Amino acid sequence: MKLQHIESTHARTPDLGQERLIVLFCLVGVTGAAWVWLGTMAADIGVAPASDMPMPQFRPLTAAEAWVIFAMWTVMMVGMMLPGAAPMSVLFTTINQRKHAAGQPFVSTGIFVLGYLIVWIGFCVAATAFQWGLHAVALLSPGMEGTSTILGGSLLIGAGLYQWTPLKFACLKRCRSPLHFILASWRDGTAGALRMGVKHGAYCLGCCWMLMGLMFVGGVMNLLWAAAIAVFVLAEKVLSHGLLITRASGVALIAAGYHVLASS
Repeated sequence: MKLQHIESTHARTPDLGQERLIVLFCLVGVTGAAWVWLGTMAADIGVAPASDMPMPQFRPLTAAEAWVIFAMWTVMMVGMMLPGAAPMSVLFTTINQRKHAAGQPFVSTGIFVLGYLIVWIGFCVAATAFQWGLHAVALLSPGMEGTSTILGGSLLIGAGLYQWTPLKFACLKRCRSPLHFILASWRDGTAGALRMGVKHGAYCLGCCWMLMGLMFVGGVMNLLWAAAIAVFVLAEKVLSHGLLITRASGVALIAAGYHVLASS
């Protein structure tokens, strides 16, 4: 499919149609279900102050525990990151509708979203390993809150510095420009849609991975903290002053990190 055809197709796109409403409904439904599941898990675990809880003792990680932690991170990433993929998913659906109307093969938007989530599932594997490592050295409470001011301050400063890196700006620029991404990255067929989803997910991961690390500062199962990070990530991508927000947040995170370290 030629890029010029895609661009002109987008320009002729009418008001949000049935297919795009279905996509939005599914994204909202899956996101909502993820947050409900997280709320249930948080209620079962309970979030108590780290000082009130005994530190966990190191022991080998069982397969069942690993799966629970991995599942928690996976559902959390679905709830936090799927809303940010909505603009790209809707545009992908729009292009597919036009292709289908022109008698060309139609690819489900679900394939694109699956590719996006595959990248974040990979992140969840790394987050699971990191979380267990923190438990092993008694730096994370049973309530999944960091117990070290050095760790917390370092994560804050690291996230703040990353907000100013060229890689952050490059990835954020692509996440903020759905049409540009489509024009530059379009691939036909199921494999092409999966590849596009993975590529978009990689840009999103490059944009947000350090911010996700802040979950270990405020508490992995602190849903208010998770919601605040999710809203911030979405604001970076969709608001007109998103780049300014990114720079300002970097300064604020660095200052917060130094404050935490100074208070230790």
